[in-house]
Amino acid sequence: MFEPAPITPDAPYPIAAPLLTQHWLDLCFVHWAVPPDAVAPLLPRGTSPDLHDGVTYVGLVAFRMHRVGWLRLPGLPYLGSFPETNVRLYSVDGHGRRGVVFRSMDASRLLPVLIGRAGFRLPYLWSRMRVRASGDTVTYSSSRRWPGPRGADSRIVVRRGERVAEPTELEHFLTARWGMHNTFFRAASFLPNDHPRWPLFRAELVDCEENLVAAAGLPVPREAPVSVLYSPGVPVRLGGPLRPAGR
Repeated sequence: MFEPAPITPDAPYPIAAPLLTQHWLDLCFVHWAVPPDAVAPLLPRGTSPDLHDGVTYVGLVAFRMHRVGWLRLPGLPYLGSFPETNVRLYSVDGHGRRGVVFRSMDASRLLPVLIGRAGFRLPYLWSRMRVRASGDTVTYSSSRRWPGPRGADSRIVVRRGERVAEPTELEHFLTARWGMHNTFFRAASFLPNDHPRWPLFRAELVDCEENLVAAAGLPVPREAPVSVLYSPGVPVRLGGPLRPAGR
């Protein structure tokens, strides 16, 4: 049995030839604690909930995707740039690799949504979306269009606070994620990513009206989030699938 790999602030899986390049900009990370048994049935076979002090988490992550590019080609300015809001869970596989599992990925460009769904089997959804910044405050809005469920919306407003000099153990756990688990060709695989260390700021959640978490099959958050963070962003490289997740 494999022990979970250490949580590291730098990518542990070198990517010599990236499959995709992109920038993630103006990110907010909003997290709630959830019982592991509520998460386990939603994860790919060969993975289990990743735990921090016996608890796992659901994350609502809103940001701007910027200039997605294939291989080493330049990123696309229009089709490759759009707002996105993800509901994600925290996973670990039989090789000890820690990652995330996306339960929904709302995006405002239809073509990337279709490519993500058909080519990568990712739960992309086409939505009307907007990201607006005013001083230290950023507002993210989303309204789902296709394939549904209709009425799955979100409005998140965060105010950036102080720079995080050294993330806490929980902040490392929630943000230092160097890949995702997903099912490809009927087997759960791991897709690595790498990027510079996150520039993180603690943030105040000014407003959060959302039902994306419930639409993703998770318990409706009843308590205040345990963590709210903001990052201006990083350049990212994504590699191809690694060996299956199971033991």
